[in-house]
Amino acid sequence: MVANRKASLPRVYGDTPSFLGTTVLNSKALESGYDVIVAGVPWEGTVTWGSFSGCEMSPKTIRHASARYGGFLPEYGLDLFDYLKIGDIGDVSVHPNDELETMKNVYEVMGKVYANHSIPFVLGGDHSFTPEIIKALSDNIDGNIGLIHFDAHLDNSKSFGGDKCPRCGPIHRISQIEKVRNKSIVHIGIRGPRNSASQFEYAKEMGARMFAINEIRKRGIDDVISEAIDIAHKDTKYVFVTICSDCIDAGFNPGGPADFNGLMPYELLPSLYRIGASGIAGLDYVEVYPGQDPHGFSSHLASWAFIYALSGMASVKKG
Repeated sequence: MVANRKASLPRVYGDTPSFLGTTVLNSKALESGYDVIVAGVPWEGTVTWGSFSGCEMSPKTIRHASARYGGFLPEYGLDLFDYLKIGDIGDVSVHPNDELETMKNVYEVMGKVYANHSIPFVLGGDHSFTPEIIKALSDNIDGNIGLIHFDAHLDNSKSFGGDKCPRCGPIHRISQIEKVRNKSIVHIGIRGPRNSASQFEYAKEMGARMFAINEIRKRGIDDVISEAIDIAHKDTKYVFVTICSDCIDAGFNPGGPADFNGLMPYELLPSLYRIGASGIAGLDYVEVYPGQDPHGFSSHLASWAFIYALSGMASVKKG
C-alpha cells in the first residue's frame, strides 16, 4: 500500500495536492513532452434534480483522494509512471455567474493542452463542459472523433430551462460538432426512470449506439466493451471518453444520484483499462457530489478510474 504522501506532494493550490503527486504545470507556458495533462473544472451550472449538488468541489476531493495511490497495478504487472509523463495544471478558471465565459475558458485551456501534443484527463464538475473539450480537440486535429459515454442517462437534452449549456445536454452539443461521427457515439450503462422517451428516440435518430444495462447483463461487460471500442473507432482517428459517476450503481457511488441497477466498479475499471489501451484522445469524470459523501468513496473511485485508463495507455508503450 502506498502511504499517504499529502505533506510531501506538489500542490496545485492551498493544501490541495496535484493528482497522484504529478508535476504542477503552468497552463500559460506548458512544457512539452507530457503524455497526459490533468486539469480540474470546478463548475456547476443549473441543478437539474433535487438536492444533488456541490460537484464544483470534486476536483479538490478527487486530488486529495489520489494522494493515497501510486501508479502500480499488480493485476496488470505495470506501473503507469514507467511509461507515461503526467502533469497537473490545476483548475480552469470558472465564472459562477457566466456559464458561457466558463465554457470559453475550458475550450481555451483544452486547446493549449492539445496544441502541446498532450492528452487531457479532466476532473469535473458537472457534465456541461465536456463539449468544450471535444471542440478543442476538433480544432487541433484532422479526422473524425468518436465518443464513449458511461452514464445512467442519455444526456442529450437540447435545452433545460434557460440554461444554454445544461448538464443534461452535453451529448446533443457534442453531436453538433462537425468532426464528431454520430454513429461512433456509444452510450454504456443507460438505465432507469430518469430518462425520457424523447431522449431515447433522439439517440436513435442521431445514430448513436446505446448499451442499456439489460444488454450488458445479458452479454457480459467484456463483449459489450469490445463492440463499443469497435464502434467508437470506426471511421474515426480519435476517441474521447466521458464518465458520469452515476454509471455506477448507487450502492457503490454514495457521492452520486440515487440511480440503482448500475455498473459495478469491477465492470467499469477493467473496461477503462481496455479502452485506454485501444487509444484515446482524452477522458473526463464528472458529477461527483462530495457533500453527500463524507468518506470520499466516490472521489476515490474517480481516482481509480483515471489510474486504470492511464494504465491501459501505459500498456501500449510497454508493448
